[in-house]
Amino acid sequence: MPVRKVDRRVRKTKKQLREALTTLLKEKPIQKIRVREIADLIDINRGTFYQYYRDVYDMLSKIENELFEQFNQVMEETGIQNNRDGKTDIKPLFVKIISLLKENADLAIALMGPNGDPVFVERVKGLVRKRCMDDWMGRYQTPESQQYFEYYYAFVVSGCIGLFQRWLENGADEAPERLAVLFEQIILKGVQIFEE
Repeated sequence: MPVRKVDRRVRKTKKQLREALTTLLKEKPIQKIRVREIADLIDINRGTFYQYYRDVYDMLSKIENELFEQFNQVMEETGIQNNRDGKTDIKPLFVKIISLLKENADLAIALMGPNGDPVFVERVKGLVRKRCMDDWMGRYQTPESQQYFEYYYAFVVSGCIGLFQRWLENGADEAPERLAVLFEQIILKGVQIFEE
């Protein structure tokens, strides 16, 4: 029983540390955040911080790695599928991605914001790119597809990140299922959806 209390306390402290870091990242870049600020924000001493992390950069790295692993797991478990008509169905994947972002909205806003970590965003883009290459290139392989895939990928991923940012900035109120339909329509039909 005592082990469980310690585990709960550790989880609670780490959660508070993460919330403090994300709060500060919304205000300033990581280079200007100090351990003292994080500790003061949640009313702990610096020694408690150092039980879990070497410094602020180590903390950010570990938190990013945890989120990245969750994102990777979603990508591995849920691929781009075909529906009954044989058409591409990306909604299940987007529902899971959007749900993950909603669960981690505070961190996602901080990482994708002006003081965020562009390296983390690039890591996620690289993961998505590999998955898209594997899924889409297998379906649409033509002599020209490899060349144009890079353009298509850059366009789609930048657009998706922009949509995610807008959704998070607006409070992430839209249901993941509904937002996933919008993502799918825009990706597969482009601006034609507004002409229907």
